[in-house]
Amino acid sequence: MPTSLDVRDLRKQFGTGRPAVDGVSFHVPTGEIVVLLGPSGCGKTTTLRCVAGLEYSTSGRISIGGRLVSSPADGVQLPARLRNIGMVFQSYAVWPHMTVRQNVAYPLRHRRIPRTEIERKTGDVLALVGLSEFADRSVVSLSGGQMQRVALARSLVYEPQLLLLDEPLSNLDAQLRLRLRDDLRRIIKQAGVTAVYVTHDQAEAVVLGDRIGVMRDGKLLQLATPDEIYNRPADLFVANFTGASCLIAGRVLERNGEFGIVETGGHRLTAMMPSNVKSGEAVKIAVRPENVRLGTHGETEPDNRFTARVAGQRYQGTQTIYELAVLGGRLEALELGTSMRHAVGSEVEVVLPPAMCWAYPAREDARPE
Repeated sequence: MPTSLDVRDLRKQFGTGRPAVDGVSFHVPTGEIVVLLGPSGCGKTTTLRCVAGLEYSTSGRISIGGRLVSSPADGVQLPARLRNIGMVFQSYAVWPHMTVRQNVAYPLRHRRIPRTEIERKTGDVLALVGLSEFADRSVVSLSGGQMQRVALARSLVYEPQLLLLDEPLSNLDAQLRLRLRDDLRRIIKQAGVTAVYVTHDQAEAVVLGDRIGVMRDGKLLQLATPDEIYNRPADLFVANFTGASCLIAGRVLERNGEFGIVETGGHRLTAMMPSNVKSGEAVKIAVRPENVRLGTHGETEPDNRFTARVAGQRYQGTQTIYELAVLGGRLEALELGTSMRHAVGSEVEVVLPPAMCWAYPAREDARPE
């Protein structure tokens, strides 16, 4: 049966230098999907492999369903085969000489489950992943997306306590990736399994995760719901990595609770601020292009209203990205629609909603308190 996962102060050191995983802690309640998101080399896959038992941690504790499976300080390192987990890798890892049904049933045969039970469970999980009509086909006759569904079914058929997925969509083409991404959450939720999913793709993370953990340099910077990650990023890296590409440099004039006034380019800008931002401090304000409001006739927002010049535009069919000269620098604004409303060289009114402007310490080593 599915169960919870608890990771405390996990550390993994390969030789000398910076640890691959450095003090990571998180809890995944029963039935939840947590996505570990970050760039290559951030430690997300190593964290997953330590949970799986494919890597042994240097220190820290890992518990699955309240059972301690890894604690070097206590001499506990349970091997992967005894952790009752399912795992889906980047590669399909199917047996090419077997049919779809034989691939999925293999873990049950290995566990010496009765034949009638094997047939029932295999049929149920093939229906869950949408492969019932392909059950007797050779697995090599399937598409990449179908083969990954076989790998997923094989990982679910023996009802693991925990499902781990390591960028399972990365080897698929764009259309297959989108189709399977949308199905994966439904399949995992219907299976009722607790899951940890690793990806570098922000769109995958938002579609799949109940919560998202953003990692960098072996550390977990923020673990929160997709809404909070996108609307209350913990630091500048989280904001930038999840798409807040517009940066405005300035200095804090004063604070008022969660908000503060920043002087930038001869103007004053109201922005949200974490608790470690002080008056008089140099900051960088992060804004998402899609949160910049253009041509705001009838807009009631009293703060952060400016006039900008359209310096460039990139038409993308269903949306246009405008480059704006404003606040002594350049910002990008994304506007949905199939028509370009603002010509290059024209002036346009711009509003930057204060709750969508996030000020962080300009120093690179700053972290939220």
